[in-house]
Amino acid sequence: YLTYFINTRSPCISRRCSPWSNVPFFTVPLARAHGKSFAHRSELRQAKRIVVKLGSAVVTRGDECGLALGRLASIVEQVAVLQNQCREMMIVTSGAVAFGKQRLRHEILLSQSVRQALHSGQNQLKDMSLPVLEARACAAAGQSGLMALYEAMFTQYSTCTAQILVTNLDFHDDQKRRNLNSTLHELLRMNIVPIINTNDAVVPPPEPNSDLQGVNVISIKDNDSLAARLAVEMRADLLIALSDVEGLYDSPPGSDDAKLLDTFYPGDQHSITYGTKSRVGIGGMEAKVKAALWALQGGTSVVIANGTHPKVTGHVITDIVEGKKVGTFFSEVKPAGPTVEQQTEMARSAGRTLASLESEQRSDIICTLADLLTERKDEILSANKKDMEHAVSRLSPAMLKRLSLSSSKLNSLSIGLRQIAVSSQDSVGRVLRRTRVANKLELEQITVPIGVLLVIFESRPDCLPQVSALAIASGNALLLKGGKEAANTNRILHELAQEALSIHGVNDAIQLVSTREEVEDLCRLEKMIDLIIPRGSSQLVRDIQRAAKSIPVLGHSEGICHVYVDHEASVDKAIKIIRDSKCDYPAACNAMETLLVHRDLLRTPLFDQIIDMMRTEHVKIHAGPKFASYLTFSPSEVKSLRTEYGDLECCIEVVDSMLEAVDHIHKYGSSHTDVIVTENEDTAEQFLQQLDSACVFWNASSRFADGYRFGLGAEVGISTARIHARGPVGLEGLLTTKWVLRGEGHTAADFSEQGSMTYLHENLPVAQVLPGRRTTS
Repeated sequence: YLTYFINTRSPCISRRCSPWSNVPFFTVPLARAHGKSFAHRSELRQAKRIVVKLGSAVVTRGDECGLALGRLASIVEQVAVLQNQCREMMIVTSGAVAFGKQRLRHEILLSQSVRQALHSGQNQLKDMSLPVLEARACAAAGQSGLMALYEAMFTQYSTCTAQILVTNLDFHDDQKRRNLNSTLHELLRMNIVPIINTNDAVVPPPEPNSDLQGVNVISIKDNDSLAARLAVEMRADLLIALSDVEGLYDSPPGSDDAKLLDTFYPGDQHSITYGTKSRVGIGGMEAKVKAALWALQGGTSVVIANGTHPKVTGHVITDIVEGKKVGTFFSEVKPAGPTVEQQTEMARSAGRTLASLESEQRSDIICTLADLLTERKDEILSANKKDMEHAVSRLSPAMLKRLSLSSSKLNSLSIGLRQIAVSSQDSVGRVLRRTRVANKLELEQITVPIGVLLVIFESRPDCLPQVSALAIASGNALLLKGGKEAANTNRILHELAQEALSIHGVNDAIQLVSTREEVEDLCRLEKMIDLIIPRGSSQLVRDIQRAAKSIPVLGHSEGICHVYVDHEASVDKAIKIIRDSKCDYPAACNAMETLLVHRDLLRTPLFDQIIDMMRTEHVKIHAGPKFASYLTFSPSEVKSLRTEYGDLECCIEVVDSMLEAVDHIHKYGSSHTDVIVTENEDTAEQFLQQLDSACVFWNASSRFADGYRFGLGAEVGISTARIHARGPVGLEGLLTTKWVLRGEGHTAADFSEQGSMTYLHENLPVAQVLPGRRTTS
């Protein structure tokens, strides 16, 4: 038996945490002292012993006759994955009644058809009616088939299972409870997944008012209470209860004002109402909440989530264990501050007030913030010093440079903010177009804020006041999520922003997310956030673009910037531009990553000077394929022509013409910033017109691709998307438009063939309109 057991077991037996040895070979979740549940979702990664409860709606098909095999297979796969991570998994399952109902219906139909055929002597059968099937009989008929199905599915992952049927007596009788506890512990020790269900073939009806009366008493009247009792008995770290609802709502799901609760606290149960029960099963949401609170009281963390949604079923369990924001998490620790959802609602409400202010008032706020940056610079630099001291051993020199603030940086920030204040004078409510649609029917297109912005930034505390000023100028609410490496600096800068906002009573318009929210969870708030702007590494931007499936993302994933040196280039200009583009700030997204050189420049003094300059500046050179073919001994050949180095490294490649340079950039570039160095105006203009990048320069460094250098005051980022906001995105990129139509009882029917009016569609002069005022034609 032992040989068979090891050969058919999961990899955990032989490679990770063999039950025959106390020495684990690989890192496994650390065991923790039981008695206190996890306080935060992020701690769920530490869960070692996990109970997964599968509700009837999850396991059964929509017709309630038979099992939902696809859903069940994906759940089994997730449990097997977690089991192979050396976690101890247990399943509390429904489904025996549905599986038995399917079997019994089939047998009855077959039996009736045979009898009817024999009785009538005809092949054509009459309509047959099915008797009402008693639930206990269905459970008896379905239990063995359900277990056989689980066993077959888990075998695909080399995972053993064991069936355990329980009733109330197994928990209320001390000896039986000890026996059950011992059996389950032995199965877990041998890395076997116990599959537990109530013995519905013999279980008596639950006694009224006998459930959930304390830690030691709980009536096993459904699988919710069974899972809770089992989790506490086995000192499980986590109970995952899957049903056909997303989680717990503050009112019945489907009602207009229903909101999914991310976290539920024991003191909140009186503030919610319950809807109807699920389509199958004997428990409802109220039963689930009572069972969850009972388990929480016993020291087990609980998450209630949807196990039927086709888009999430395949990863719902593993997502929960990874700490992602799925379903409703039950916690005994209530945070001191507002949740991120509450922060977003507060920001949206205050943002609407901010947008309604006069432009001069928004300008006052920005100027006040600019003053505070210089007046309180000692506080800011002191906080920044703490961050630098904590980060010096953890961050690269390039990241440390981004994290560092200085008096000169704060002065530059203050100047930039004042530029934004000036530009905000005619931003919100600006009329872009006026049309007389018909007599006394006028249409205007005006600028308005986007709504709620989420800006996620890494190691860039100077980003906070810049983005705050742009949000204020454009009348947008702002949610900020900074890196923990800049926590102290971000906190003081956010306090200054709120102090400036307070002069017009809109303190809450800018919120700093300081809770343990994962970026991926923030990207799922599609009903609350209108635009996400990532400021950081290309990896951060890519991760956010993948996570934010329903929220627009403004930004660029890579900054693969090119400098093309034409054969008619000035030596001095070429050297100066290449040095600045690559060496001024190698980690910046607008730094040169590929140098394209015209073939005629090879083996010329200009090319030699370029190479000598790069050696002097300690730039590591990677040869492109074509460049390498010209050399006897070449530098290391580039692995990819589509590489953003972010350091003192770059690729050099050779092209035969300006047009080939354009083709190369279109193929390998990222549409960020690209430069031509030439004295031929015609060649330069052709390059500028043909190249499809957000920023295209002639005889100027790529480092000019910056909102401050463009005179925008600051930027929220650089966009390479092909939408209205492209390149450095300043104030204009944070505005959208709305159409305002003013009439006097006009209807569409007035303009039909039988109507009395005709369209004019006359363009009118654009006169700027202040909020609350109206122009006259």
